[in-house]
Formats: sequence, structure tokens, C-alpha cells
Amino acid sequence: MSMKSLRALTLALVAAGCLTVAHAQNVRPEVGKPLQAASELLRAGKAREALAKVREADGVGGKTAAEQLMIDRMKGAAAQRAGDNGTAIQAFESVFNSGKLSGSEQAQVAETLAFAYSQQRDNAKATQWANKAQQLGASSPQLKQLQAYLQSQSGDYAAIAKDSAAAVSAAEQAGRRPAEDDLLRLADAYQRTNANAAQSATLEKLVSYYPKKEYWSALLGRLPRKPGFSDRFSLDVMRMKLATGNLSKTEEFMEMAQLLLQDGYAAEAKTIVDKGFASGALGTGAEAERHKRLRDLAIKQDAEVRANMEKNIAAATAAKDGNELVRIGSVLASMGQAEQGATLIQQGIAKDALKRPEDAKLRLGQALAANPKTKAKGQQTLRSVQGTDGAADVGRLYAILAGQQ
Repeated sequence: MSMKSLRALTLALVAAGCLTVAHAQNVRPEVGKPLQAASELLRAGKAREALAKVREADGVGGKTAAEQLMIDRMKGAAAQRAGDNGTAIQAFESVFNSGKLSGSEQAQVAETLAFAYSQQRDNAKATQWANKAQQLGASSPQLKQLQAYLQSQSGDYAAIAKDSAAAVSAAEQAGRRPAEDDLLRLADAYQRTNANAAQSATLEKLVSYYPKKEYWSALLGRLPRKPGFSDRFSLDVMRMKLATGNLSKTEEFMEMAQLLLQDGYAAEAKTIVDKGFASGALGTGAEAERHKRLRDLAIKQDAEVRANMEKNIAAATAAKDGNELVRIGSVLASMGQAEQGATLIQQGIAKDALKRPEDAKLRLGQALAANPKTKAKGQQTLRSVQGTDGAADVGRLYAILAGQQ
């Protein structure tokens, strides 16, 4: 084989990733010529013809170890592109076991074998080679995806949870946003292993790092079913559904407006009804007149609340406990008067003797977060809310939402 031909073959095979320059320089013409032809056929997209040429080279007698390694590399590449995974596996395993590969080459070949075995649906072998590739330093996104797929196929959700949790933790400790796929796999693994609390915590991370409507929907749908979650936070769940684009049905607008009116949030109820009419969820169909009556009631109650506000504030200030000050302050905040609302809530908290101190802290956090000047303080307050009845959960989610608005 001429030096020019050998150089062309060397460059072609190196470019194709089939071998190193050092390996390509020890080849006889009777081996090199069909390999060169195979390389050219591969570049032309003729993988099966290339594989036939490689077999021609393989038929030469007395091959050296270097020649056999070159043949096996090219055979693996041609077979893989031809869809002959069985031959590719045989060739690449021979390459891997040759003892002639550098550490990075071993990692690359092991990864190739993992994908080849997965194409053969031999998940056990694919997993074996994928793990070996990882141990040798391979870390491509494609390998990680393959490992995640193989784990899911194995049904070993405990292992999936462990690996995904480690990936999420490593990203957070490095100051990076965890990969969305890792969080999704973790949430799914926790769901399949009935680790409900861990799943909810993972969904919180999802909405924090990737605030998509569907992730918020999944989290808010689970929240009311959490053991011990109090019905008094049903309105808060609806508020968060509205804020995340997950409240759109006629009955949802109706229920939310009615709950707001019952709790004294007439201005907010009026806003919700107006949104319902604007979206077409209210004001149409057989219940259209009922919707209009609800709007009229919201308008009437809003006017009454505003007319009596100063008198009610004075009465709440004179009261022995701070419960009414907290309630009125929360109402004012919902009317867009966040600063005055926060002040009243703080006065109510200072009086002490509150029926639900953590609820008061929750409402204070909301009011502070609604004011751009005190948003950070509001988020901090919301995260500090304690309790096992849903107050702490609602506080954390309000804090997340405040950071996204």
C-alpha cells in the first residue's frame, strides 16, 4: 500500500472515529485497500457495502494485532450504521478487550456498546455497559438519558429515585438549576413508590425552577389531599390556581367568588367575577342570570366594605385581641392597599392573643409580598410560616409565586 494511500486511509478512519493515527500506520496493503474502500463507502452512506469490504479485509490470513484492531473498529462502525447491531456488538467488544485502548477510548466504546445492546433490547447488557462507560468517565447527555430509560424499564424506582435525587442535590450544591428531566424522573419515582411527601417536595422544586402551568397544576391538585390539610386554605389554593393559569372553569370562578364573599373579600370577589365574565366562563349559558346576580352582590358588598372600613378599623384597634386587625389588614391588601394592610396585620400580631398566629404570619407575608418595596421581606415571612395544617405549605408556595411575579 502506497504512503499516499495509507495516509488517506489513516485520515479517513481517524475522522470516522474508527481508530487512532498510531493504529492506522501498521497495516499491509491487502488489509488496507479494502478498509480504505470501506471508508469511502461509509462516507457515501453505503454502510452494507462498506461492511462487505471490511469482511474482505478480515478474510486475510496472518493478521497482526494492529490490523485486527483496525478491522474490528471499522467493522463496528459499518455494522452500526447498517443496523446490524449483533455484528457491531461483536466487533466493539473485541475492540474493547484488545487492551490497546486509552481510557477515553474505552469510555467511548463502552458507551457505543450500551446503545447497541439497547437496540437489541438486551437491557441487562446495556445497563452493564452504560455503567462501565460512566465508571470510565463518560458523561454525555445521551448516556444519561439511556441510563434513565434503562432504569425506568427495570422498574427499580428506588434506584431511579436515588440516582435522580443525587443529580438534583449535586446541581443545587453547585449553584446550578437541576435538570428538568432529573426532577421529573424523581417525582415519578416517588409517586410509584408512594413517597407522597417526597413527591410533593420535588414538585415544589419543579415549580420553583420550571414554573410551568402543568407542574403547578400537579402540585396544587395534590395539596388539598395532603393529610391534615385544612379546608380554610381552600381559597388560597384557588388563588394560586388563578395566578398560575389553572383556574378556568365556570364552577371554579363561581366557587371562588362565593368563598371570597363569605370571608369578606368583596373587592377580590368582584375582580374574580369580572375575570370570569371577560373569559366567557361567566355570563353565558343557562346560568347566566345567576352569574349576573353574583356580580351584583359582589359590587354591593364591595361598596359596603369600603363605606364601613374606617369604622371597622377603629373598632378592631380598640379590641383586646388582634384577630380583627389581621382580618381587615388582609382585606385591605387584597384591595390593592398592601402597605396599609401590612401595617394593620402587624398591629394585630403585636396585640397577641391571636386565634391562629401562623395564619396571621401568612397574611402578613402576603401583604408584604404584594408591595414591591417589601417583596423580599414578604417572601422571607412566608417561608417562615410553621404548622402541619397546610399553613406552611401555602406560605412556601406563595413565596415561590411572589418571586415569579
